[in-house]
Formats: sequence, structure tokens, C-alpha cells
Amino acid sequence: MKYFSNDPEFSDRSQLSQSEITQCMSVMEALHHWREADRALSEASRRFMRLNESDMRAIRMLTQAQKQGLVITPKDIAHEVGISSASTTKLIDRLVAAGHLTRAPHPEDQRTICINVTPQTAQAARETIGRQHSRRFAAAAAMSSEEREVVVRFLTALAEADEPQGDLTAQGAGNTATASSTTPPPRLRYT
Repeated sequence: MKYFSNDPEFSDRSQLSQSEITQCMSVMEALHHWREADRALSEASRRFMRLNESDMRAIRMLTQAQKQGLVITPKDIAHEVGISSASTTKLIDRLVAAGHLTRAPHPEDQRTICINVTPQTAQAARETIGRQHSRRFAAAAAMSSEEREVVVRFLTALAEADEPQGDLTAQGAGNTATASSTTPPPRLRYT
């Protein structure tokens, strides 16, 4: 089954030959297959760790922050996951009760707390997510330098193309978790 229509309704293809159009469609199909594989692997990881998607996003963020020596507060989690402060409190309570997270006094601000991943959860995340990233890195390492530059350009262009536009941008403006944050969250490097 083809997931992408060859219908030129929304794209100008007048400068492309039929073989170039076919190649573009092949790229889109390959991207679809990768997204499906990524979704299946993420779902398997969530099931293995008995977590939902928001839980996994929070744990990934916290794991990376701890590696970089950053202190993470509930407000940072709310911003990263894109949920309200009330939902963040429920998420943290649930993950603390399940033994995935701990609360600790903030080292500089007595008005808040910092959140940490437990060593057991960090190890489980390394074993599941770490292996996934290792296989992805190996796929990138197998390419030539020029091929990697092309892939980076393509994925950057896709990210820009997927920015919400028109009516979709109005939906993002109503997100209180991102709109109410006055302090930018720490910059994380996902490696």
C-alpha cells in the first residue's frame, strides 16, 4: 500500500522529470517506513518500562540533564513534555511512586525542588534507548561525509517544513505549559 499520493495538488512538480518524481516518492515512502519502525520501537520501550509517552519524554529529558550536570525542576519537565503544572505534578507523583524518579531540595532555590531519575531507571533507559541510539549512530557512521551532509540538509528542511502554519499555529498559542514559562528551560544536548 502506498502512503503518499503521487497527486501534484499541493506541490509544483513542473521542473521534475518522472524519474525524479519517482525518487521523491521513494524518499517519502522510506521516511514513512522509518517513522513506523521508530513508533514500534518506542512503543516496545514504553511497554518494557511500563510507561506512557509523557513519562518516557520526561525520563529521557531527565537522564540527559543528569549526564550534563543540569538541575531539573517540575517547571522544566512541564515545558519539555508540553503539559500543565497540574499534569506535571501527577506525572512526577506517579513516577516517584513507581520508583522511577526522586525529589530532592533544589541546591539554589528553596522555593522549588529538583527531580532526578533513579539509578535503576537510568540503567533501564540506557539499555533500551541507548541501544536504539547506538544502532542509529551506526547507520549514520556507515555513510560518507558527503552523504551525511545531504541527510542533515534534508532532515533540517523537513523540520522546517513541518513547523505548524496557518490555523495550526493558533492551536500552539493556547498551550499554557509553554506560554506561561518565563524562564527558558536548560539547553539539553540529546546524544
